[in-house]
Amino acid sequence: MKQIRPLVTALFVTSFGALPLSAQEVEEEQGRSLMEEGARLFLEGIQREMGPALEDLRGMTEEMEPALRQFVEEMGPALSELMGKVGDLSAYHAPEVLPNGDIIIRRKTPQEIDPVPEGEIEL
Repeated sequence: MKQIRPLVTALFVTSFGALPLSAQEVEEEQGRSLMEEGARLFLEGIQREMGPALEDLRGMTEEMEPALRQFVEEMGPALSELMGKVGDLSAYHAPEVLPNGDIIIRRKTPQEIDPVPEGEIEL
């Protein structure tokens, strides 16, 4: 009897150790697949709802493309020259509209320009 007990114990341990997944692993796998399925259904719903709007946007961009190309060809050099003169836009205040309709853009003084600390990124 003493010789059979270790054999039965060994068979018992190996038979349960050979199971492919424990109950917890099965629940986790089902949970992940349910989450994946939910995400897939959510994205399909968004795509279905946004589809017509995206098609309209595509049509509008196709209509506007020639006009935009012409604008870039004509205004591109002038805008590039202007940006070369202006330099860093953060050195200026926001544009102001005066009562007479004039628009002015004031340059910031050195005290108004906020230096960005090293190692940090301003968002």
